[in-house]
Amino acid sequence: MASRQKILALILVTVFVAGSGEALHSGIGGNANGQGDVSLAGCTCHAEEPDNSVTVILDGMPFHYAPDTAYEMKLQLIGGPDANLESYTGGFSMRVSLGSLGPSEGFESLVQNWEDDASTLTHTDTGSSTADRSWMFKWTSPAEGSGTVDFTIAGNSVNGDMAPSSLDRWNRLTTSVDEGEDNGRTKTVFSGNGDITPPAPMEGHTDLHHMGAKLLAHWLGLLGFGAVMLVILFCGLFLRYGFSTHYKGRSNLLRLRIKHLRRGDQL
Repeated sequence: MASRQKILALILVTVFVAGSGEALHSGIGGNANGQGDVSLAGCTCHAEEPDNSVTVILDGMPFHYAPDTAYEMKLQLIGGPDANLESYTGGFSMRVSLGSLGPSEGFESLVQNWEDDASTLTHTDTGSSTADRSWMFKWTSPAEGSGTVDFTIAGNSVNGDMAPSSLDRWNRLTTSVDEGEDNGRTKTVFSGNGDITPPAPMEGHTDLHHMGAKLLAHWLGLLGFGAVMLVILFCGLFLRYGFSTHYKGRSNLLRLRIKHLRRGDQL
């Protein structure tokens, strides 16, 4: 009898840990906390209220979206407890009112749809262990005439001890995008206190395709430097040869003066 009770207790503990672990590292969504959709209600299993020390950043949002178009975006969490790189570091729950969400190419193992719902997105077990708490994903816009699309995101920054507590921090972000003419420009939206210190880069170099404005400024600087050098060279050549005796456009007075200087009997 005692052994049966121990087995039953072990099963109950296992079920409880699995249920809690799901919110921690293997993805979360829907009404997981009994307080409404977690993307809007937040990660209340870790703390009752959001914390602005965690900044939720959504990068790559178009100013206006074109119908039936795929947009690559990046979600990142900055702040909260130091990441335990040997365990879990954070996670998120996202929902869009229109369109569909999915992983970017190469990030299939890091994000997933919650219960196969294409309007939702969350981290995977592997995705909860990212060193910089960032995830790349793709949003495909709805059909023409759909109107405004709302994004609701809850991001959780944790210390990786597998125990939800007040030591963990979370915040949420709500934003929207209207249908219209897409000029290719994108914006970054965020929620938090604005005290953003990005994690140190994991690599010692940056791909030129991702340098964006920094690369453009670099080339503009080189072009400006080249233009200045050309002007200096032109001025030097002009000063050297502009007053040559072979220059046809010189005034008669200047030609006469040069002629007198050449003749010693005129001195």
